Amino acid sequence: MPLLYNFDIETPDELLTVLAQNMQKRRLEKGLSREALTELSGVPTPTIAKFEQKHTISLSSFVALAKALGYSKAIKELLSEPLFSTMEELELINKNKSRKKGRNVFSK
Repeated sequence: MPLLYNFDIETPDELLTVLAQNMQKRRLEKGLSREALTELSGVPTPTIAKFEQKHTISLSSFVALAKALGYSKAIKELLSEPLFSTMEELELINKNKSRKKGRNVFSK
């Protein structure tokens, strides 16, 4: 039975804001300046500042920052397990596990 209400609707911008805030918290908890994180990660200081302030960053830079802060395992685990909310969805996931190509389910 599908859910009637979904109160957990987040836009990509909201998710980016949370990621940037969390990254900044982890940096500050370790007592690192942006410059120190640059030395550890190889990501330029202006890129770190832009991410923390405007929430924009390339995926490779984000991964480099996460790795420098000790979150390699968390990055590897991201999207590692399928999510499902119904038995039908789980059956579809299991049926499609060996697929090499997707299909355009939105075309008519």
